[in-house]
Amino acid sequence: MEVHRESPRSAHPARLKRSPFLTPIWLSVLGVLLMLGFLGLEAWVWVTADSTMIIVVRHAEKAPGDARDPPLAPAGEARAASLVRIFGNAREPGHIEAIYVTDTVRNRTTAAPLAASLGLTPSVVSMKDAAGFARRILREHEGGRVLVVGHADTMPALVASLTGAKNLPPIADDEYGTMYVVTVPRIGRADFLRLTY
Repeated sequence: MEVHRESPRSAHPARLKRSPFLTPIWLSVLGVLLMLGFLGLEAWVWVTADSTMIIVVRHAEKAPGDARDPPLAPAGEARAASLVRIFGNAREPGHIEAIYVTDTVRNRTTAAPLAASLGLTPSVVSMKDAAGFARRILREHEGGRVLVVGHADTMPALVASLTGAKNLPPIADDEYGTMYVVTVPRIGRADFLRLTY
């Protein structure tokens, strides 16, 4: 009489070990989850990477004379009008959202044509505390576009506070067309361009 013995594997299916062919499936699932996590992080960086742009200009040419608070000269009025040609379309994406000036006639008059074109009311501020003013701009206008009309002595200090740049050249008394375009990303290092308009 023949005795048939069942192998231990066929007799007790619950005791079977998992087959090695399932390992690639779990590794694939783990890989997909890691990739989704990475893509989520990448999407977060992309969404939060909007930069704040601050355009810093000096007031336009002032009228000659010894007046304590002189108005703009005709050349200054023409330069103020050029800001409208550069930044004055409110329907364009990335347009100026806020304007800051000091409480002088020449600064307010430099900003007035652009403010009228964009339908904005310039905010009058003191720029003596450049670091504090820079923090305010970045806090209140994160990801936005801002124009600052300053003075020869406040422009370099503000740009340095926004970017950390050292040894910016001074603005000469007869230099009215200098424009700094400062870009401050949420992630990464701030930078600037120095232009003439």
